[in-house]
Amino acid sequence: MSTTNIWQRFKALIPEGVRIVATITGHNGNGTSQAELRDGSVITVKGESISVGQKAFIQDSEIKGTVPSLAEYEAEV
Repeated sequence: MSTTNIWQRFKALIPEGVRIVATITGHNGNGTSQAELRDGSVITVKGESISVGQKAFIQDSEIKGTVPSLAEYEAEV
């Protein structure tokens, strides 16, 4: 009979690494881009596949794809 660790199975469902959405503000020409976060800070990320002005899905400081521009709402609880 095999033992199943439910915690390990749960952790396998959650991707590792930090995931964020940011707006691409410029390309550096060396395979990296500048991205602006929602709080206004700017970071450098790997990749130049997203056009300037578009939102990008970033995981572990690397562009993974585009994000649709949807309305953003903020609510205090």
